[in-house]
Amino acid sequence: MKGYKLKINGNDYKVVVKDVEGSTAEVEVNGTHYHVEVERPTAQVSKTPKLVQVATVPSSDSHQATAKTAAPGAASAVKSPLPGVILDVYVKEGETVAVGQKLLLLEAMKMENSVEADHAGKVTAVKVSKGDSILEGAVLVIIE
Repeated sequence: MKGYKLKINGNDYKVVVKDVEGSTAEVEVNGTHYHVEVERPTAQVSKTPKLVQVATVPSSDSHQATAKTAAPGAASAVKSPLPGVILDVYVKEGETVAVGQKLLLLEAMKMENSVEADHAGKVTAVKVSKGDSILEGAVLVIIE
């Protein structure tokens, strides 16, 4: 039920729309009831919103640091998940790392985040050093 205050040619009208079904509406104008025909049918508005659940695809990884597509022996760049500042670097070029091993510590949004190896291999390049400011997606370490 919706109420309106209308002014037509200087006259005030209090209009209450009681019910609308298809092209017919029941209204009350200044206390008098009318059944009126609506020029174009109105869509029924549901009081309860319709919720739609989007299908999600579950991750196939058992551990967050496990690589999804890295092939053994293929060089892979470990990139920054967030913009921030490098607080510490735990690996050096030539060092062998395992899956999930901490590579460096990144401060982002006043929180410390550990960046871990996504696959095992040999560190061929460390592209950042302590104190560097980096952007999201910047290459941090290359593991072969």
